[in-house]
Amino acid sequence: MLQDSYLPEGLKLNKHVGVGAVKSQMEANPSITESFVVDLNDVVEDEGVKSEELADLGRDTFDAVIMANTIDFLINPREVFKSSWRALKPGGIMIVPFLAKDAYAEKFDEAFTKQWRDMTDDQHMWVGGSFFQFSAGEGWEGLKGFDISPEGAKQLGAEESVLDKLKQTDKDLPPGAYVVQARKNFEAEEVDESDLEGYIKSKMWMLPTLEDRDKKLVVPRLARAYEALDTQEEKERMLGHFDSLPKIYASLIKMDQFAFTFSMQAQLAADLVGDPDFTGSDIQINNMKMGLGLRKPSADFWAPVGKLTAAMQPEEKVNLLAYIVPRFGSDDPTQQEALSAFVSGLEPTFEVIRSKCPNMKESDVQLVGSELLASEVLVPGRSNREEFALWLGALTDVDLEFILAKRNSFKEDATKELEAFQKERADEEQAITDRRTQIQEQVAYARENRTTIFNPRTGKIEQVEPPKKGILGTGIELPFGN
Repeated sequence: MLQDSYLPEGLKLNKHVGVGAVKSQMEANPSITESFVVDLNDVVEDEGVKSEELADLGRDTFDAVIMANTIDFLINPREVFKSSWRALKPGGIMIVPFLAKDAYAEKFDEAFTKQWRDMTDDQHMWVGGSFFQFSAGEGWEGLKGFDISPEGAKQLGAEESVLDKLKQTDKDLPPGAYVVQARKNFEAEEVDESDLEGYIKSKMWMLPTLEDRDKKLVVPRLARAYEALDTQEEKERMLGHFDSLPKIYASLIKMDQFAFTFSMQAQLAADLVGDPDFTGSDIQINNMKMGLGLRKPSADFWAPVGKLTAAMQPEEKVNLLAYIVPRFGSDDPTQQEALSAFVSGLEPTFEVIRSKCPNMKESDVQLVGSELLASEVLVPGRSNREEFALWLGALTDVDLEFILAKRNSFKEDATKELEAFQKERADEEQAITDRRTQIQEQVAYARENRTTIFNPRTGKIEQVEPPKKGILGTGIELPFGN
């Protein structure tokens, strides 16, 4: 916040908090009721600005956040926008005005981020919109950009020739002025069974670590996992486990994305969170890493399991891994006995299936055997090894082939879902390309029909008479999200 105020003199606010680098400048602003000196470039990655003063202001507190002539100096804009999102009330607006970079380049050029220095003002508006999108995604709505440059200012994105620069001085041409803004979306407070995915999306707006791609893949899987649970208690426990998703994905980032695809990562994450016994504890995350080969496997469990299931494809191990990991970390001694019974029962189970289905591929033998054993033995009180052996012995080759076919149908459904997701992504990219083409037309239209401009003499945004053909300018709708 600079000296004086960008706000109209007659506007009276109950609370106007200033956040900036220079205390004296904020004290000179007559509209500010309290202020804090905060380094906005000191952040906690994926969380927000590292400031106790900002945290003490609370969440859902302010009707508006105005971040004037600041965006060009931010090294970690995503975290600053995250902090702003938290501070706003639902429906509150964040307004980000900035001047053309040549307006004060002589004084602050070295302080500009390289990204800002290397881009045109046209690109600045686009990038400003992306900061909203990549901070809270659909947690923002109504994202728009405005050109409020004074009459006669250099056109947005226009390039000057060497001759143009020789003909004029800085005094000849007022600086361009631009605004990017969006409102904080309303987060769902209660589960809406008719729009379960919408509810889950709103709970993931501010989750760190997960990329937008990850959220789009995991949300429908989480919805299915929720619907598959039997009791309301189990569903409520699952909803309480969403906070463990960043811990899961922090480990999955290290996986080979070709061997362990994003779709497989989403399925594993959803299966884990959907298990009522998964809490995301350090013990469970550590065992997940051992199961994924990201950490040296334990000699008594993961090493033999890995060796005995070596023929299974990576995607086939996702379901098994998701079923095993939540069983760790329990204080129940019968759970440890069940884990031991699973390891010692793998090879005998495979031998029975091989004898009944001699033509079945080894990978399928291991898939069917491990999942049958896990579903019966790993949950204490369901079946012990002896009871499982009797049940398995009673199955025929037809029964086993049917189980395999049903299991493979899940894989086919997953493949179709992935293809649909890839098509959706391609359509979104094409839509963004189309919007880019439209933006320049909207820029020209908004200029011709503008109703507000930035007055460099007063430092205020002022109303102007619309043109006689007069349609009110509506700003540029930036092609992100919503």
